[in-house]
Amino acid sequence: MRWYVARRLLWAVAATFIVLSITWALLYATEQQALTAIQFEAAVSGSDAEAAREAYEQQRGLNRPLWRQYTDYMTSMATFNWGYSLSRGQPVTAAIAEALPYTMMYSVPWTILTILCGLSIGLYSATHQYSRFDYAATFIAFFGYAIPNFWFGIVLLVLFGVQLDWVPIVFDPNVPVFSLANGRQLILPVFVLTTGSIASLTRYTRAEALEYVEATFTKTARAKGVSERRILLLHVLRPAAVPLSTILVADLLGLFIASSYLVEVVFGIPGLGQLSFKAIQNQDTPLVLATTLIGVFIAIVGNLLQDIAYTVLDPRIEYGDR
Repeated sequence: MRWYVARRLLWAVAATFIVLSITWALLYATEQQALTAIQFEAAVSGSDAEAAREAYEQQRGLNRPLWRQYTDYMTSMATFNWGYSLSRGQPVTAAIAEALPYTMMYSVPWTILTILCGLSIGLYSATHQYSRFDYAATFIAFFGYAIPNFWFGIVLLVLFGVQLDWVPIVFDPNVPVFSLANGRQLILPVFVLTTGSIASLTRYTRAEALEYVEATFTKTARAKGVSERRILLLHVLRPAAVPLSTILVADLLGLFIASSYLVEVVFGIPGLGQLSFKAIQNQDTPLVLATTLIGVFIAIVGNLLQDIAYTVLDPRIEYGDR
């Protein structure tokens, strides 16, 4: 297992290297297109197009050899020197450091609630199949599948923020993190995200648990007098957690990366999603690349943890074949 984990770590490093290289190539192509546009504008206005090109290349460091630009870029990424944001007037790393805590404020409780509620509801539905609770859980799951997060967030904000005045309409970044005021303004984003993510996890958990609820080893354990709680945790949840670990990481990562844009824009949360959204609007290339790479890094690390969890949960895996 140690050799397997070491190989997965090496593959994560290699995947990061490939992603950074592709990003650099895209960035280089974007710079060349921008350079052509600047030369055209200078020629139209009667200025010296060649002088404009040289000034732009000098400012962006494009007058250096290609290999030098690539090595400097990779070194900057490794040392977290990600450039300067022109739209915000500060280093990219500083902008990300300011936005990251606001993303963590809703993503941490959302993830915890999704895992706890999704697994609990799915297991209870599997052990109480076709009960009223099972039908209610199925309805909630289909509701979470069908409703768009951004539309649901707007409706809840209008209802509870404008009509009932229970929650603030505008997010206030200056309130203390652990305070009632911050909890009031975060309750709707967390609820919207949990509703969307708990649906798939509930259905997956129910489907996987049903395979083991009536299994022979489960019936044998029950006949020996093993408590229902122990049967549920060790004989049902543990084998079901092997495929769920793959589904859980993939779904949560995808929802986190996609929904951070929607939720933060709708509720006005100054996190990574809104930071990237405004950077795209302002054509702030260094900031767009940095926020994009964060999502890629999260996906790579999540995939690594998923593989390790898979091997820990299933002792039958032959590590030499993987």
